[in-house]
Amino acid sequence: MSEHLTVVDHPLVQHKLTLMRDKGTSTAGFRRLLREITQLLAYEITREMPLTTTTIDTPMEEMEAPILAGKKLALVSILRAGNGMLDGVLELIPSARVGFVGLYRDEETLQPVQYYFKAPEGLKDRTVIAVDPMLATGNSSAAAIDLLKEAGANDIRFLCLLASPEGVALMKEKHPDVPIVTASLDRQLNEKGYILPGLGDAGDRMFGTK
Repeated sequence: MSEHLTVVDHPLVQHKLTLMRDKGTSTAGFRRLLREITQLLAYEITREMPLTTTTIDTPMEEMEAPILAGKKLALVSILRAGNGMLDGVLELIPSARVGFVGLYRDEETLQPVQYYFKAPEGLKDRTVIAVDPMLATGNSSAAAIDLLKEAGANDIRFLCLLASPEGVALMKEKHPDVPIVTASLDRQLNEKGYILPGLGDAGDRMFGTK
C-alpha cells in the first residue's frame, strides 16, 4: 500500500459507522457493528497482499490458481479496544496468527507505558496488521508500532475505525512507512484527547464499562 492514509468511503462502512456513533446504540449492537465494519475495512487493508499460484483440480480440470503467498498474516490487537476488531478480521482470515500489545497512559507524563507484549514468531516474514478502533493522539499507536518493529516486523499496516488529524500527523512523523486504513478522518481532538465528533470511548461502549 502506498497511500499513508486511506479513508474507506464504501456506503456500508459509512452507514454502519453512523449507527456506531449514535449514543443510543446498545453495547450488543455496537459490538456487532464493530465486527461487521472491521470485516469491510479488512478487505481494503489486505487488497495488496502478495499472491502466488498452486495447482488444484476443479471438478472440470487441473488449473493453476491464485493463493496467498508467504507466511500467515499476523494480526496484533492494541489492548483493550483492539480486541473488538479481532473477530472481524479473523472471520476473513482464520489462519492469521494473533498478538497483543498492552499500553496505558501515565497520567503524569501522558506517555504510553507498556504492560504486556506477546507477538507471533517470525514477524519479519509476515504482513502485520495492528488494530485499534481509535487513532486519537497517536502516542499509544506509535509506541505499539515501535514494539512491533523492535520484534522484527517490517511490513506493518494500521487499521482503525476513527482517526484524528493529530493522530495521523504523529503516525506519519514517527512511522511514515506504516499505511493507515480508517472509516473516517474526524475533525479534531478535545482537551482530554478524545476524538470529535467521534463516538466516545470505544472500549467502554464495546464492553459496557464506564
